[in-house]
Amino acid sequence: MKRLQALNPETTTGKSKELFNGVQSKLGMVPNMMRTMGNSSAVLEGYLNLSGALAKASIGAKMGELIALTVSQENNCDYCLSAHTFIGENLVKIDSTSLQSARIAQNSDKKTQAGLVFAKKLVTTQGRVSDEDVRLVKDAGYTEGEIGEIIAHVALNVFTNYFNNTAKTAIDFPLVSKI
Repeated sequence: MKRLQALNPETTTGKSKELFNGVQSKLGMVPNMMRTMGNSSAVLEGYLNLSGALAKASIGAKMGELIALTVSQENNCDYCLSAHTFIGENLVKIDSTSLQSARIAQNSDKKTQAGLVFAKKLVTTQGRVSDEDVRLVKDAGYTEGEIGEIIAHVALNVFTNYFNNTAKTAIDFPLVSKI
C-alpha cells in the first residue's frame, strides 16, 4: 500500500504543475514516481535537474541505465528495477541479457563491467571505496571525470530507490522484482 500519495497532474497547481507539464511533453506521461515527488516541487525539480544533467554525461545513456539496475538491485527497489528495465529495453535499446546481467554488476565488456562493479562497491561501502577500487576503475579506462559521473549516477539512483521504497510508489511499468 502506498505511503505517499501520487498527485493528479490534471488538478495539481503551481510549480509542480509546471514541472509535470514539462515531463508530460517529454515522456507523454507523468510516471508515478514523479507524481509522488511532486508533493514537493523542490524534490521533483532537484530530481529532474540532476537527471537532466546526467543525461549529458560522457559515460552515456546505456551506462547510466546499467548503473541504475545495479544500484536498484542492491537497494531492493522494484519500482526502479521495473522502470529502468523498461527504459533500457525500449528507449536505450539495451539487450535483455545486458539488462539482466547489470543487476549483478556483470557485463561482457570489461570496461563496462569495471564501472558496474565500482558502482556496486559505492553502494555496499556507502561510498567508502578503497584505493584499489579506484585504481581498478581507472585501469579499466575511466577518466576521473567519468568516475565522478558514475558516482553521480549512483547518488541519483540511491535517492530514487530510497524515495520509492519509502513511498511504496505504485509501479506503472511492467513489474521486475529483485533476483
